Amino acid sequence: MVKIAPSILSADFSALGKEIKALEKAGADMIHIDVMDGNFVPNLTFGPCVIKALRKETKLPFDVHLMVKNPEIMIPWFAEVGADIITVHAEVCKHLDKTLATIHDYGIKSGVSLNPSTNEDCLKYILDKLDLILIMSVNPGFGGQTFIESQLTKIAAVKELIDGKDIEIEVDGGINPMTAAECIAAGADILVAGTAVFVGGEYQKNINSLR
Repeated sequence: MVKIAPSILSADFSALGKEIKALEKAGADMIHIDVMDGNFVPNLTFGPCVIKALRKETKLPFDVHLMVKNPEIMIPWFAEVGADIITVHAEVCKHLDKTLATIHDYGIKSGVSLNPSTNEDCLKYILDKLDLILIMSVNPGFGGQTFIESQLTKIAAVKELIDGKDIEIEVDGGINPMTAAECIAAGADILVAGTAVFVGGEYQKNINSLR
């Protein structure tokens, strides 16, 4: 069954601890944490102090997505405060193989994220270092955007590229019940959803509708 990873970018920032507990109770599989630096993307979000404070609120895996220009510097910060998965962007890593190895050195899972215009061929020679491939189905930086349909082709292409290897495909951006079904059909294993999970405050109902 597909996993649902609610993005706390759409949560109530004044009550993040309560929000995470509610998501766990509602059946979320992991918590997706978008770390933005105001440089690689035009927004600022969560630092390691926030993740450290939230870690005690749940046993769910923390899926930390570094939308930052210099992820190599930040990997230790987030690995040491409770990240279970750290995903970096292919577009900013000069030495991607080495960066992924560094993540594994901390005993956690590693992922690579691809912007909508980034070709999946860049993954070909690092598959042995990957636990997760995150396909951005919107341009990163803000929640509430419309799903980019061309990314369905990329999901299918990535599914073919990994060829049965133990690597999960995650999709982030514009996920709702309709696009969720399309992503699952194309090969997605994990769906990141913000607005679609939090709308109306009916977290369990919304998560179930995405599955």
